[in-house]
Amino acid sequence: MLTNNNPIRVLVVDDSMVARNLITQGLASHPRIQVVGTAINAVDAKSKIDRLSPDVVTMDVEMPGVNGIEFLKQYLPTHPVPVILVSSLNLRVFDALAAGAVDFVRKPDGAESTASFLHALAQKIIVASCAKVPRTTRPAPAAGMAAVHPPIGSLGHSLALDSTIIGLGASTGGTEATLEVLKRLPADIPGMLIVQHMPVGFTKMYADRLNRLCQMEVREAVNGDEIHRGLALIAPADLQMRVVRMGSRYTVSCMPGEKVSGHRPSVDVLFSSMASTVKCHMVGIIMTGMGRDGASGLLEMRKAGAYTIGQDKESCVVYGMPCVAHEIGAVTIQASCENIASVLMTHLKTAK
Repeated sequence: MLTNNNPIRVLVVDDSMVARNLITQGLASHPRIQVVGTAINAVDAKSKIDRLSPDVVTMDVEMPGVNGIEFLKQYLPTHPVPVILVSSLNLRVFDALAAGAVDFVRKPDGAESTASFLHALAQKIIVASCAKVPRTTRPAPAAGMAAVHPPIGSLGHSLALDSTIIGLGASTGGTEATLEVLKRLPADIPGMLIVQHMPVGFTKMYADRLNRLCQMEVREAVNGDEIHRGLALIAPADLQMRVVRMGSRYTVSCMPGEKVSGHRPSVDVLFSSMASTVKCHMVGIIMTGMGRDGASGLLEMRKAGAYTIGQDKESCVVYGMPCVAHEIGAVTIQASCENIASVLMTHLKTAK
């Protein structure tokens, strides 16, 4: 992890010369970033990481020979360097994140400009330079691997749980951290709303992946979706998601809007809407990520009576958002990524 003001040393790995040149030249003018080398494949990358000791590596997912996923599985356990994936719209990016990559950006393909791609990549490199990369990587997730809490409908207060709403927000490191929480929860969990900072096109694939691996239904939210037990809704990329009250029912609004706390969707937008709109029991969870998105919204939720959980420092890839939330008094209790589900379930068992 980079801890001083020296330039962030970056190695660019891509089998395409065009992509290597685009990234190298695009990052050249950034005052905090120094590209120290390029590599054309995973074998080349391994030798150059050993020789150049970069602070961050950018890597294409699909490369001839050893692809990015296999490289991460083989190399990261003994050489924990932060890796930013540079990928087209590809489901395999989530396998690479499970193998230990810190974050990813979408290659420019008409959905966004080269300038916005390079800006996003530079920002993610800066965040990755502060990230904690474990020396052991998780196995690829499979249904049934984690202990799942039993159904909660038989607790004798299902009416309270029917009207409970859970909000969860995460950023860097959050794709796998959120999975760690959700895969331990039962199918009849109270309605959940999730904001995960992610490029356009990937939120539906992410929701579909969680839907395959978790007990509850998970899908990308659509404007007007009703919140109900057994359903987790992922905020669509590039839209702001809010809670809307319709009598005794609650739905979501997914609409264009200005960025808030630097993001669209923004955790703060979701949490603030919950604090002002939700009149039933609610829970807020803030997880790994750089910056402060979600902290002020979580504080609003706590002041409105919500039970709030923050991921602890030890289990965060980046202890930014949960740290700010904790420091301003927005967090009722802190817990590790692996224990958040148990803390949530214990609380729900006493919900009135």
